[in-house]
Amino acid sequence: MCRLALGDGERLADEVVVTCFPGPASYTGEDVAEIAGHGSPLLLAALVRAACTSGARLAEPGEFTLRSVLHGKRDLVQAEAVADLIEAVTPAQARAAFEQLEGSLSAAIGRVESDLFEVRAALEASLDFPDEGYHFITPDAVRAGLASALRDIDALLSTAARGRLIREGALVVLAGAPNAGKSSLFNALVHAPRAIVTALPGTTRDLLTERLVLDGLSVTLVDTAGDRVSSDVIEQEGVARARLAVASAGAVIVVVDGSRPLTGDDRAVLAATVGRTRVVAVNKSDCGRHVECTWSPDEEVVVSARTGDGIDALCATVVRRLGLGDGEVPSDPLVTNVRHIACLERARAAVARAQEAAGAADGDGVPEEFLVADIDEAQRSLQEVTGARSSDDVLAFVFSRFCLGK
Repeated sequence: MCRLALGDGERLADEVVVTCFPGPASYTGEDVAEIAGHGSPLLLAALVRAACTSGARLAEPGEFTLRSVLHGKRDLVQAEAVADLIEAVTPAQARAAFEQLEGSLSAAIGRVESDLFEVRAALEASLDFPDEGYHFITPDAVRAGLASALRDIDALLSTAARGRLIREGALVVLAGAPNAGKSSLFNALVHAPRAIVTALPGTTRDLLTERLVLDGLSVTLVDTAGDRVSSDVIEQEGVARARLAVASAGAVIVVVDGSRPLTGDDRAVLAATVGRTRVVAVNKSDCGRHVECTWSPDEEVVVSARTGDGIDALCATVVRRLGLGDGEVPSDPLVTNVRHIACLERARAAVARAQEAAGAADGDGVPEEFLVADIDEAQRSLQEVTGARSSDDVLAFVFSRFCLGK
């Protein structure tokens, strides 16, 4: 424990604990000292000022994690997982980030890259001895190796839709005719009286949003104006915004009043959302059912926004319709990042070209140099995922989203 004098003279301002982490065993791989003071913002600010006066500077966003990458402590996928873990708001997000931090995705990509390297190395060795007639790999082995790599890349890409849903969440929009109970259902889902509820149709004029967790999935829930023809200019704008929100939604909850027959406005909303990822929430179950079913029974959930009946079933159905299932993260490596997806797609395209060339090599005499070039491009794309080959622009993009001090 150290006594630290801050401010004028030698007056005691705080007692702090200084912990030293010698490299290369530290987080960054360098010698690191951590100063722990009391939590007063005034004292901590004075402590930072004193450190800067003595020659230190404030860290850039993500600088500590960037240094850990540069010193080989972790790769770029693991570094991005650090930021994802910090920002996680659901158990599924935290688990997916932790799996990547543990290196599961990096290992899977590394295996594909290693297999491609073996094929490329054998082809290049054969090219080094063209006159002697040495061949270090048969055409069948080349085709088999490329087919295996393509299957592995496809398996990773097949997890991307679910991975992005877990990492980024979904936009879910409540839509329906006026007075169907959208705002009451919105309040029931967010467990707060966020939306104004009245018996007058057209109360909601603008989009109302709230972040919440639905059955383990991070969701931005949007309440919208009732969709109908109106002469009110403000309500017309609200309806236009509602339709735009529905068009961009990952899932739509179409709310209908189950205590009355369908109206023309109900039918218009139902027709406009056919083919979309949707759930039909038949509201006001506490008032008896008088509405006819014109939708698939699989889409229907009967609820009561007033009593709360059916709300849990509605949440589970929305998540299932979005494709997340039970909300569990699979044990296999999960691709969650748009950057990773783009790199994997480039790698896949290069392997597919090489496979096509290898298939035609016997008949059309495609030079082996073409295969080597395509395989090399695939390897470089895979290495860009993990950061084995990354430009300064890629590093700047990745670490720009980090918080200060991490």
